Amino acid sequence: MATQMFEGRGHAAVYQKYRFAPGKELQQTILSYLQEKKAIPAELAVDVGCGSGQGTHFLGPHFKKVVGTDISEAQIQEAKDTPCMPNISYLVCPAEELPFQEGSVDVLTSFTAAHWFDTQRFVREAQRVLRPGGCVAISTYTVDMSLRYGDCSQKLTSIFRECWDKILEYSHNRIKHVLDDYKEIFEALPFPDKKRVTDIYDPIPMTVEGVVGYMESASPYQTFKKKDPKAATSLLQETEKRMLETMGVSSRETPVEFWVRHVCLLGCKGR
Repeated sequence: MATQMFEGRGHAAVYQKYRFAPGKELQQTILSYLQEKKAIPAELAVDVGCGSGQGTHFLGPHFKKVVGTDISEAQIQEAKDTPCMPNISYLVCPAEELPFQEGSVDVLTSFTAAHWFDTQRFVREAQRVLRPGGCVAISTYTVDMSLRYGDCSQKLTSIFRECWDKILEYSHNRIKHVLDDYKEIFEALPFPDKKRVTDIYDPIPMTVEGVVGYMESASPYQTFKKKDPKAATSLLQETEKRMLETMGVSSRETPVEFWVRHVCLLGCKGR
């Protein structure tokens, strides 16, 4: 069964507010592969572990129907409460038990979620629901982010990573999949036609508030907060203060570039 980490309404609301959609380079990597395999345009795409729908929205223009699925009712409610294209819908279900008929799905995606799944059961389910010639696109961003702002980018990144490393001490053991660039998940994919791309870099436009909010939305931070609410809150407040001082600004709304590296697994089921 998938690991459940984003169940609370409060956590889901923070996740919806601060998590970002797939960046342009990641989008292009996925779309180019799907075009190459003639998997788009198509009837049905299913986005597994969709959370509050940031990745699901990207699929809307390319498919007749898009369904986002997640094990968390709170996350799905956030997704449903967010405006989207009329061809997008959401439902609650585990990644390992998708309510779709055998061979009925054209493309199966998962954005920054597959490390929470039971890998063997999930890849069997992907094999079952995909039509012959159907494709998977499974991605995550890694933990080695950086910040850019004027001539203080290096110092700003150091401040961010000092805080981020402290938060990551509370990570679930399934973060191992992210740390190994999804290698184990890639090897489990049952498709002979597959590839793993590990060097996709995207600048995500953010604000100082957005960067701090992103850290707050992370599951290890929520674990930290449950164990020591005062220390967890203090860590983010102090980090934000140090970032603003380093940048020489006072507004939390000051724009910064949040650079992320994506890993993307692409595969095509035999016809």
